[in-house]
Amino acid sequence: MPRPPRPRFPGAMYHVTSRGVRKADVFTDARDRLRFQQIFQNVVERLEWRCHTYCLMTNHFHLLIETPRADVSAGMQRLNGIYAQWFNWRHGFEGHLFDRRFGSVLVEGHAHLLELTRYIVLNPVRAGACGHPGEWRWSNYAATIGERDRPAFLETAWVLSLFSQEPKRARELYREFIAAAPPRYFGRVSGSGTRTRPDQPYPYTPGKRSASRLTSSAAGRPTTFR
Repeated sequence: MPRPPRPRFPGAMYHVTSRGVRKADVFTDARDRLRFQQIFQNVVERLEWRCHTYCLMTNHFHLLIETPRADVSAGMQRLNGIYAQWFNWRHGFEGHLFDRRFGSVLVEGHAHLLELTRYIVLNPVRAGACGHPGEWRWSNYAATIGERDRPAFLETAWVLSLFSQEPKRARELYREFIAAAPPRYFGRVSGSGTRTRPDQPYPYTPGKRSASRLTSSAAGRPTTFR
């Protein structure tokens, strides 16, 4: 049975995930991750994407991206394709690096967005790679709270504005929000008996689909946390 087409429209925001074939590693060291970030920056600039949150793990990655045009599939094919060619050249491999179909979930509201920002940066903690998201070099967390330089492809201002219009206060509230994550974000069994894994998409079931499109430039001011 053919797979259903992805929802695509200008100004959409997506949680995008991609993992290695048979869960094999797609990043082996810092050089791999730095090269991936360089290629991603090129895609962001070329397609005018906005990246609000990201995390590079070992056998997969997460991106929270906003696409001014309906080009998420084209952009991901370019990103994964160019990186896979470089990775195979560097390591002497052949064949597919990533699963053929990347995962994408349409972000459907500010509540969904905020939970995604927390879920993504907690991936390395959930996987046991570190004890705190600030210890993981390969996510946006440290840059968002102002403890590390921001990569050129990352935008932090809009997510922070959801917490407060005052930058220092926004960073404090963002930090508190991440720290207050419930048990399900760490792969523990929830009341429903389900368990999440670091390489799974965010365990969120949206309610009735919103008729509006969530974008950082959308009209109206989001609710802030005080």
